[in-house]
Amino acid sequence: MSGTKNVIEVRDLNVYYGKFQALRSINLDIQANRITALIGPSGCGKSTFLRALNRMNDLIEGCRTEGQVLFEGKNIYDPETDLLELRRRVGMVFQRPNPFPLSVAENITYGLRVHGITDREYLEEKLYRSLQAVNLWDELKDRLYENALKLTGEQQQRLCIARLLAVEPEVVLMDEPCSALDPVATARIEDLMYELKKDYTIVIVTHNMQQAARVSDYTGYFLLGDLVEFGETHQIFTSPRDKRTEDYITGRFG
Repeated sequence: MSGTKNVIEVRDLNVYYGKFQALRSINLDIQANRITALIGPSGCGKSTFLRALNRMNDLIEGCRTEGQVLFEGKNIYDPETDLLELRRRVGMVFQRPNPFPLSVAENITYGLRVHGITDREYLEEKLYRSLQAVNLWDELKDRLYENALKLTGEQQQRLCIARLLAVEPEVVLMDEPCSALDPVATARIEDLMYELKKDYTIVIVTHNMQQAARVSDYTGYFLLGDLVEFGETHQIFTSPRDKRTEDYITGRFG
């Protein structure tokens, strides 16, 4: 995997909620067109870390961030950062599908309209391409003007991914995207992730270690706000360097 560039470089990242320190001096590089999985027990800081990558933690009252997150060489925590543009380029898919109570088509084009795009031909092309990218076009081409809330949970999650892809992000953050899905739907989302990494960089938080082992190229193990170990997924799961990682992976802890 040598020769791949770093899209995100995290340097001495500390995150606090009030007086509580949720992350301690995290250093981590995220490579382009790879899937990076973040694992660890509940409350270990992995979702906080994920949200730090596009400043979603800014929305949490009392949250304070120190250190640097370099996205393509620029620190996203610089005061002049355009947050709307940052979150377009580094987008997030949440734990539970959250389609807007609008039609399938309006969900996909919503972000484009927010960015001032009104050209009908362009919007229709984006609608088609985004649904194709998540393997939904054939399923929904006759239901484009139906309320998205009528879709199955898995279709809603894929729709949310398509909505994100429509605004052309470079990085896709996924916070436990399969936790509300059954095993068959989970497998389909995992297959989709594998397809998407050809064009996107993906960072996923998961409680499912089998999922991390199946889909990711790199894995980071978080514990009590520390990044205990980070490396190629195969190495992390077969020969972890830290006993705490081994204890977690083998089920002796967490």
